[in-house]
Amino acid sequence: MARGLAAAGATLVLAARDQAKLEQAATEIEGAGGRARTLVVDVTDELSVQRMTDATLEAVGRIDVLVANAGMNIRKPPESYTLDEWRAVLDANLTGVFLCARAVHPVMKRAGGGKIITVGSLSSLFGLPFAAPYGAAKGGVVQLTKALACAWAADHIQVNAILPGFIDTELTVTARSQIPSLQERVVKRTPEGRWGRPEDLSGVAVFLASAASDFVTGVAIPVDGGYSAQGSPSG
Repeated sequence: MARGLAAAGATLVLAARDQAKLEQAATEIEGAGGRARTLVVDVTDELSVQRMTDATLEAVGRIDVLVANAGMNIRKPPESYTLDEWRAVLDANLTGVFLCARAVHPVMKRAGGGKIITVGSLSSLFGLPFAAPYGAAKGGVVQLTKALACAWAADHIQVNAILPGFIDTELTVTARSQIPSLQERVVKRTPEGRWGRPEDLSGVAVFLASAASDFVTGVAIPVDGGYSAQGSPSG
């Protein structure tokens, strides 16, 4: 998503916990002709989120688009989660989205509008037996997205969610090692016949960040190769 937005002309402020990964991403984007700065943030910490917002304004002078993409998962049977594990997953995936959106709202309102892109998951739609708190958080992201879209429409702020399908990333490598036959089951269920690639998310991010989506708000768009449209595995 960051690559797509940079290619479309956005000045990016990349924010995450890992400074080394941030610098690597910024170097890659700048090497391709984009513009990127970095900030370290913990989205579960209210003060850290506010510092991120203030530092972004100081660095680039405005915030037109927020992509709330931070998340984590702990995969295990639901009865085996500790309360601390449950809270950790919800804090990162749901509370963090709320804190970031709340922090940028007054900035966007003063500017006359803006775009907030949240990131849910196919687990926003389907039950996953190995990821109960993650599914609860991602389902909450969709409902939060709808609530914010309704609340802030008068401020000309559009709030929409992207629901990535099964995407081939560093994190899903772990899932495929933990869940037998996941690789094959996903390919069989997906009409496109493959796992998604990170670049598959670029186009929808650019659309939701641009004026092309000014009359689109409160929706959740699956980017899943047809996985959620398929009633049952074909063949």
